[in-house]
Amino acid sequence: MKTKYYIFGGALCGMMGLGLTSCDNEEFLDVTPYNIIEQEQLFDSDEHAKATLNGVYDMLFPNDTYDGDWGFKPNLFTGCHPTIDTQATGWDKDWNSQNWNPGSSELLGGWKHVYAGICRANDFLAGVEEATALSPAVKKSLSGEGHAVRGFFYHWLATTFGRVPMLSTGENYINTPEKARAETYTEMWDFIIEDFKAAAELLDWKPMDGQYGRATKGMALAYLGDAYMWEAYRLTDGANGQTQDQAKAQQLYQLAADCFKQILNSGVYKLNDSFTTLWDPASAWGPEAIWVEQLDEGTNWGGWGDLTSKLMLKWYTACPENGGWGSLYLSWEWYSCYEKGDKRREGSCYTGAVPQIDPNNAAYDPQYADWYIPSIYGVNPYLQETLGHGNPTSRTRQFHFFNGEWAPAIWSSKMWRTASAEYKAWGDGHWSPTPIYWKRLPNVMLDYAECCFRLGQDAEGWKQINTLRQRAFGKLEDGKEQALTDKYLPYYNQFADWVGRPEGENSNGGPFYKGRTQYPIPFGSYVDNVEDAETYYTALKAKKGFESPVWKVAVNEERRKEFNCEWSLRPDMQKSGFMADHVAHNYPKRDIDQSGENAPIKDIPWTVRTYDYNDLKMDMPIPEDEILKNPLCDQNPAYTAKK
Repeated sequence: MKTKYYIFGGALCGMMGLGLTSCDNEEFLDVTPYNIIEQEQLFDSDEHAKATLNGVYDMLFPNDTYDGDWGFKPNLFTGCHPTIDTQATGWDKDWNSQNWNPGSSELLGGWKHVYAGICRANDFLAGVEEATALSPAVKKSLSGEGHAVRGFFYHWLATTFGRVPMLSTGENYINTPEKARAETYTEMWDFIIEDFKAAAELLDWKPMDGQYGRATKGMALAYLGDAYMWEAYRLTDGANGQTQDQAKAQQLYQLAADCFKQILNSGVYKLNDSFTTLWDPASAWGPEAIWVEQLDEGTNWGGWGDLTSKLMLKWYTACPENGGWGSLYLSWEWYSCYEKGDKRREGSCYTGAVPQIDPNNAAYDPQYADWYIPSIYGVNPYLQETLGHGNPTSRTRQFHFFNGEWAPAIWSSKMWRTASAEYKAWGDGHWSPTPIYWKRLPNVMLDYAECCFRLGQDAEGWKQINTLRQRAFGKLEDGKEQALTDKYLPYYNQFADWVGRPEGENSNGGPFYKGRTQYPIPFGSYVDNVEDAETYYTALKAKKGFESPVWKVAVNEERRKEFNCEWSLRPDMQKSGFMADHVAHNYPKRDIDQSGENAPIKDIPWTVRTYDYNDLKMDMPIPEDEILKNPLCDQNPAYTAKK
């Protein structure tokens, strides 16, 4: 048994402040640094109990002990790459073709990291239940937060691996080194549901002590509804051999809808006026943020010992010719799924200066030519860096080929936005404030819409989608252009000064404009009217040949547009039962020669999928290390060797 509870590095407790930012909520979780608290002190006062909980929140961040890349790997690999909307090169590309396996290091790193968090949560919950020295209000909130964070950790495990061992309060891998997986999906999800139900009952809408970074009622309800939907999925589309129960599934969808409706009616959350600003430092803890990890701490500018800085998102997500490493590309299929005027595309990516996209090239596919956005074409407008340095022979001018492998010339602006991967990147320029959204209001809106459709409340479902689409097309920005500019532009002018490039220098040798007066992606809508969602997706279903009902196409195509490079994408599409339809029709199998730089694929932007999609593989394999060390734990059927 443990005799001491370790509190790491001041904990930053979950998701704390950003330093040089302005934001809607100014109070962040600011705690006294602790290294070790003796066991007898853990719960002898409100102050010490709060500090003890910091050790649980600490596991929301990457660390070198378990998984130094938590928050990107394995989260992007398990949460986005299987959809093929996000892609990779090198050994990472196996995550686009269902070639992950029990030996995949990313899976083991995530497994160990999350179970370490669960063990800490179990120890904490056992202690807080027995504590007698705490004030009632603090004990109530701390218990709710403990259940919420443990539920969050289990949610990731359950949506990634399927059935997993469920360690209860007081259990850890020291006193319970061997434990079988939950016998059924229902047993597992009922456990998780109880955590979030307890959290929702115990927590308030506003975080304890006004410190954003703590779990709240909104967070608990969002995940509770999500968990109800997952249990319903396992009783229907995703039964995988479990008992099917359509009637119970309907009851679960109603319970989920009730959770989401509480959030929507609470008045606590509302959509950001602009989608394009969601990853700006000035949007930290904005009105639609429900559960967010804010990286990194503003006072640790690039210290290599600061673990939140070591989540090197700018290197993972930047263009290779601008210092990137090739862990993240976006597909042309994803790029082309947007309607003309939908600002979520230019708010999510930059493209290489690909000649074929040039609108003057009338011979090229008009789905690109009539939807040309110069602000993201060949440039990162936030950093004022030209992709590929404007070199006429730049590989970014090809659709696919770089470093001997094919990859789309599209990069995410959600993470490669506030720090250069090439300029001063290994020195003072290391600081990279980035929000990782686990849950924001659109997650709730689309989950609620899905529940409404399943419950026969179609009008309400379409209402949620159409509301979200109004924001997507910039309609919430109209008339607020100057106010939005005043709020979001100053950071980028300050950033230009801080980066300190000599006057007149950018990555292409051109002017580095410090005093710009317009936001990098101008505010305001590009279209007069937004087409009704049901009308648009009815036509898309017919065009693409989707087998799913129109509502399911609509909900999940909206998820693709809204949550690209956010870790909810694959889980949300899976629990909806849409993954197979998505892969079959958005990424049809193709037989195109990919060998060599001059292969025909260089003139064809589309992804080459050669494997047969297997829905059973969406339950990732239990890491082989766990199978060896825990003989009571068995393997998922898709990865069991045939005899």
